[in-house]
Parts: sequence; C-alpha cells; structure tokens
Amino acid sequence: MNIFVLLKRTFDTEEKISLSSGKINEDGAEYIINPYDEYAVEEALQIRDAHGGEVTIVTVGTDESETQIRTALAMGADKAVRINIEDDVEFSDQSTTAKVIAEYLKDKQADIILAGNVAIDGGSGQVGPRVAELLGINYVTTITKIVLDGNNATVVRDVEGDSEVVETSLPLLVTAQQGLNEPRYPSLPGIMKAKKKPLQEIELDDLDLDEDEVEAKTKTIEIFLPPKKEAGRVLSGELNDQVKELVQLLHTEAKVI
Repeated sequence: MNIFVLLKRTFDTEEKISLSSGKINEDGAEYIINPYDEYAVEEALQIRDAHGGEVTIVTVGTDESETQIRTALAMGADKAVRINIEDDVEFSDQSTTAKVIAEYLKDKQADIILAGNVAIDGGSGQVGPRVAELLGINYVTTITKIVLDGNNATVVRDVEGDSEVVETSLPLLVTAQQGLNEPRYPSLPGIMKAKKKPLQEIELDDLDLDEDEVEAKTKTIEIFLPPKKEAGRVLSGELNDQVKELVQLLHTEAKVI
C-alpha cells in the first residue's frame, strides 16, 4: 500500500510566542511537528503494519524543517520528501501549499493520504481537502477511526461532539482528529535509523510549476495576540445592593441586558 503523510513544521504553542511587526518572532520560538500531523503519522504506520507497503512523509518547507521530518522518520516512516518553494515564491498560503503537494503526488499512485485536521499555527484546515480536490480523489475530514477492507474504507469522523460513519473507497485522503490514536515516541534505535533514511529534496522547478501557478490567493495583513483579560470585579456590601450593582454593570458596562 502506497501511503503518504502531509506534515507541517509549526511553532510550539506551549512555549512563549512573541510578535514583531505583526509577525511571529522566530528567533525565540520552539518548533515541533504539528500535533494533528502526529496522529496522521501514527495512523499511517499502523495501516502500513497491518496492510503492508511504505509510508512517505511530504513537507513543504525549508531545510529548517529537517528536524521535524527526521522525527517522523524516527517514529517509523520509511522515507520523506521536502519541497522547498521559498526561493521561488515570495508569498504563499494554503492554496500554494496544496497546489505544490498535489503536483508532486499526481503520478505517485497514492492509495491513502493522511494529514492533520488543522495546523495549530493557522487553523484553516484547508490543505488536505484542497489536495484531494486537485487530485480528484475522495476525502473525509476530522476522522477518529478508519478501517480498511481491500479498496474500501469505513471511516468514523467527529462532527461537533457526535460521530458520523462514512463508507468510501480508495484512493482516499483523510485528516486526523484528536482521539484517532496515541502517537508513539521515537525510540533510540528509530532515531539512529532515521539518520540514514532517504530524504529527497525538490524545488519548484522540479515540479514544472511556474510562480504564477502557485501564487497566494490570500494575504495576511497582521498577526496579533488576543487582548489581555482584565481582573474580575468583586462586589461587596449587602446582598440586595450587590444585585442592584451587578444589574447596573451588566447594563452599562457589559451591555448584555
């Protein structure tokens, strides 16, 4: 079975993030595999172990993403491809990424493609479905379970606190939701083996794409942190007076009544 995982390098939201001129300051940021992509990697490995084949990691990024790629290889993926478009594309977005990935995958005869439900830095959840649309294959998002039977797949997906069962066929793209599995930690032997696993590097020219074909469809004007929450107000005095003051505050300040 020919299995591909779309992987993104994202900043660690559990670490402190600072902004400079409306952009994330990368100097002090810590970077990790997008957590939802870890579920995709783990599920790909389980599918390979159950049905045979190989797992290929696909990343659009610079050489700075090699650490995250090698981590996925240490988890057990067989090989990886890194597509670098930075030298050719000044501005990129989800449309750019999807177009580049789809162009790479179009002749790879993928049986199943797995991606994270969303990336924690952007949260759009667009790349996976866009790739599937460009390839003309079936796709199911936010999955929490997948069972393969030959060329057929039964998928359980999360739908706002409930579940939906979808029966479909391969080739198929799915996006992984939390609860799909428990991603493994890379073992020491896995880390050592990952250093020797193939990592192919591709440029935009290798895909016969022009810059105009992958130009961004959107533009980010500014990135900003949410406003700091003000401390709550503690009312004092007699209960009846507190109730009157609370009602007045809800009307004049909170403007909810």
